[in-house]
Formats: sequence, C-alpha cells, structure tokens
Amino acid sequence: MMMVGTGGTFNVLHRGHRRLLDTAIALGGELTVGLMSDTYCRENKITVLPYLQREAVLSDHLGGKGACFHIVPLDVKEGTAGTDPGLEVLVVSEETHMQGPRINDLRLRNGLPPVRIVVVPYVLADDYRPISSSRILDGEIDAEGKLFRPLKVGVGSLNPVKLSAVREVIQRFHPKLEMSTVDVPSEVGEQPWGREAEQGAMARAMSSLAQNDLGVGVEAGVWEREDGLYDVQYCVIVDAMGRATIGHGMGFRYPPMIEAKVRQGASVGSACADLFEEGDQGTGVGAIGILTNGVLDRKALTEQAVLAAMVPRIRKDLYW
Repeated sequence: MMMVGTGGTFNVLHRGHRRLLDTAIALGGELTVGLMSDTYCRENKITVLPYLQREAVLSDHLGGKGACFHIVPLDVKEGTAGTDPGLEVLVVSEETHMQGPRINDLRLRNGLPPVRIVVVPYVLADDYRPISSSRILDGEIDAEGKLFRPLKVGVGSLNPVKLSAVREVIQRFHPKLEMSTVDVPSEVGEQPWGREAEQGAMARAMSSLAQNDLGVGVEAGVWEREDGLYDVQYCVIVDAMGRATIGHGMGFRYPPMIEAKVRQGASVGSACADLFEEGDQGTGVGAIGILTNGVLDRKALTEQAVLAAMVPRIRKDLYW
C-alpha cells in the first residue's frame, strides 16, 4: 500500500485544509498526517488551539472521508519525512511548497529515494487572498472564506460612467462593496492605439490598488485591422496577491469619417464631437451609442469589459 504524508498546524480546519487533506486521501494508500505539537506551537505560533482539540477535528474529517490514516505529533516542521523509508508521496500546500525540495534533499543525504511532491494551490477567500486560520481567528473571514466586511475596490478614474459600470458588475458578485476612486493620470496618450489601451488600464489598476482588495482600471483604445479602425475597451483588475485579470468588451469598427480624423491625430471623442451633434466626451452614450442609435451605450460597453475581467474571479476555483 502506497504511503502518503502531509502535515500542518490545522489550527482551524478550513476549506483550504480540507482541499489539502482530500487531495492526499484521493491519492489512495495509507495517510500519515503530521500535526504540529503544542510545544512547537508555543514556540512558533501566536494563537493556537490545543493539540487534542485540533486532533479531534482532524480525525473527524478524515474518518468521515473513509480514509486509512493516523495522526502523529510533530515538534519540527519536517517531522519524519526526511527519515521515513516507507514514505512515497508528500502533499504540501502552495504556502509550504518549499518544504518539499528541502525534505528531498534531507532524504538524499540520508540515503533514501526522493518522494513525489504534490502541491495543492491556495483556496482563496472572497477578497482573493488565501484562507488562513489566523484570518478566521481574527474575525475577518469564516472557514469557507466568506468576508465579514465589504470588499474594498479602488477604481483608477473619476469618470462617472466607468465608476457606475464597475460598481454594477462587481456588486453582482460582492453585494457588500466599498468603492473608492483615484484620479490617475493616464500613462498613455489621449487616444491609445493597440496594446496601449491594455497598458493604460493596467497602470490605472495598479495605481488604485493601494490598501484595497482590488484595483480596477478601464481604458478604451483604437485597434487596427485590415478593414479599418476598431474601438476596443479594456479592463484590468489586480488584487493584493499580485494577480491581474484582463478582459475587453466587444470591438466595433469606426465609420470612415471618424477613422480619417483619428488617423490625422484627433481622439475619437473630439472626432465624434466634430461630426455628431451629441458629441462624445467620455460621459455620454459614447461612439457606440451614436453608431447604434442608442441600442448600446458607453456604460453597457464598459460593463462588458469589466465582466470579462471578472471571469477568473467569479470561478476562481477553476483558474487558481
């Protein structure tokens, strides 16, 4: 029977712990779970539940899964993994993944074959940070990762259309939302071309992150295709873990009269203002509203880009 090992403090058994344990169980074989002792925790942790309490909860979960397991106390992080000749697979979390190579180095020095390392990714809370026992004990989240406070979102713009679009999209998934705005100077020209729109959105998102959970940047630009110039609006959302998710809305082609003015150096906004009575100065229906006779307006177009950037965050279990 294959010998599988994993370990940790398991201070408050949360969804991330359960994924780690369930991954180890799914590998089959006999599972050894190293549980950090009270002695270790007193020396290395701040607030930890007693060993017997942690062991009981751990045992209940493993038993409920029908696992063949035993739990052993650990006074050091590596436990017996570096000296156990029967161990074949070690399951570690993304947070502790560097333990794997260190244990294999130790095994090689002890004349033992290396074990196979299985790394289990973080399980993220509603604020896109990892679930942790310390955050649960601090009352910030629950064991499933639900936030007990509003999600904090910074937006790199003062444009009311962009702000409204960002709020409406993100609030569908995070009803408790606290949004702030930052007047971010654009790092691209008045009329971005090609990848400049994405770069501008990224700069706006990074500048608005600060102490927020998310920073959001939106930038529209001109994209050249063989048949002419297209409008494409980009959204970039960054989080405190440094992950950036990017999306863009539908692209539509400008009519030749707008294209000609843009190629001469005008912005789309000024070109529309010259050619159409409604104008297009960033807060109205926009070029898309003018060209679709009001079927689609600038806010709806911006919502498309924001929603596209949110996709990996809506189903973060599939992406991360």
